[in-house]
Amino acid sequence: MLDVWSWICELPYSDEWAESDSPFILTLASSSASKKNSAREIQLRAERTFMSESDVSLTFSVCIDGFESLEPQKAMWVSDTCLLSSEKPFLPLVLQLLQEIITRSPTVHDSACPRSQLQKLKPEPISWIMDSHSPESFSSFFNLLFLTRLFWSCACDAPSVVGSFYFNSVLSPNIEALTCNHAPVLRTFLENVGVDAELSFMRTLGYITAKWLILREVGVGLQTIAPLPDQQLGLSYATEAHGFWILKGYAPISAMKVTRSNEHNGKFPIIEAKESVLRYALAHQQLEAVIQLEYSVVFHDGYIQVNARVDNLRFHVAKLGFKRNDDMEFNEERHFPSRVRVWVGPEVGSTYVAGMTLGRSTNNGEREVETQRILKGNYGNTKIPKVKARARMTTKTRMRNWRWDQDVEGNAAVFDAVLCDNTTGQELPTWKCDNNGDGGSRSFRNRYSGANRPFTKSGGLVFGRDAYGDGVTWRLSREMEGSVLKWRIGGQIWLSYWPNNVKSSYFETRCIDWCDEVDLPLIAGK
Repeated sequence: MLDVWSWICELPYSDEWAESDSPFILTLASSSASKKNSAREIQLRAERTFMSESDVSLTFSVCIDGFESLEPQKAMWVSDTCLLSSEKPFLPLVLQLLQEIITRSPTVHDSACPRSQLQKLKPEPISWIMDSHSPESFSSFFNLLFLTRLFWSCACDAPSVVGSFYFNSVLSPNIEALTCNHAPVLRTFLENVGVDAELSFMRTLGYITAKWLILREVGVGLQTIAPLPDQQLGLSYATEAHGFWILKGYAPISAMKVTRSNEHNGKFPIIEAKESVLRYALAHQQLEAVIQLEYSVVFHDGYIQVNARVDNLRFHVAKLGFKRNDDMEFNEERHFPSRVRVWVGPEVGSTYVAGMTLGRSTNNGEREVETQRILKGNYGNTKIPKVKARARMTTKTRMRNWRWDQDVEGNAAVFDAVLCDNTTGQELPTWKCDNNGDGGSRSFRNRYSGANRPFTKSGGLVFGRDAYGDGVTWRLSREMEGSVLKWRIGGQIWLSYWPNNVKSSYFETRCIDWCDEVDLPLIAGK
């Protein structure tokens, strides 16, 4: 794994510091020379500048060498000056990387928070993060920042041959950095930087991951040298604050597990050009989820009661791009949430729970039966009276798009919502469409317009207290008073794609799992 931060911090203490005035060089990636190509390298260079006898500054640059049509040792990126005599000499470098990553993040169509309105990051939270984590822990976070900033320089600001070299020789060997599960500093950063900067940062990571997965799927040499990481790509983290348990998750669509599809080989098949553009547009999407539960603690004479209920479940599928008019023909084509499963409860093996109570019964569907009988008679002057009878019966069934259930697993409460076709009642996550070019149920075409649409205009999904306000309760032993317990919170989200405005037989359903821990303080008066 690349370790840039350790190399930077050790520069002033290295043996070469006093012996040489030459730039210090860390080779990030290199390839040996061949008959067709010369040796190629991507380097991180550090150059000293003596301000006075006691003041020394460092300037870092990323240089590439050995690429045709580019000058030798061409600088692709240059840092601000880092004054070594300051209390935190490399704080300006960290701030610069973060600011440039956020500023260059992909835009989202019809965004209410354009990047131009984002304020510059304040140095105080970043300085506190550097102080509150060990150098080893902060190193993984800095390496993630450096890899991300290097993406913009090599894959976007340089010729395609440099971008290809970056994906193969720099990103692929260090793809574990994008799993983010090994970087607790990233969680601290996201909790303190604000939600707008958080979205920009995570959309950048999602965009990079999408590009890497596309190149890997189409088979441009990445499949043999770049196996998928052990941890799933993306990030989730949970927090407890002000009576809320909040789980946030980000997952590029192409990194989610496929559970149902009409493709079986896992690769891009030979398809028409228009279908290929559709697949490419769908690959540049990211699930952004917020699972927010409200909890309260009530102390009784013989027990402690913990209450929890769904406050907000918000799911948005963001289309990652850089131009407002990108792929206008496929602008309304996106994945949509088709099932949501959320659970919360004590840690596995806990013995302090006396019992729990669910707040919702199993759904008992309503059906109205209307019977109408009509009897007609004619006695007139005819010898034989004529009598006509007619009966008609109609059945009315009330059906909603979403079916909610509440269940239990051990001591954990489970909230489950499944999207159903409101004409047939069939559950969408398990629906297998016919390969007839129609793309499934007609009732889910134009699903982002009309009065009865099950999603927001932007393709998102929101569950509030008005849709699901039933809660659950646990009764705990009074002996636990004064402690802070660890409780589990998790979510399993299914996203499906059916054609919306285009004619295509392509469909799929993908799934992502998240699980984390939150605090439950059992302190009276808190």
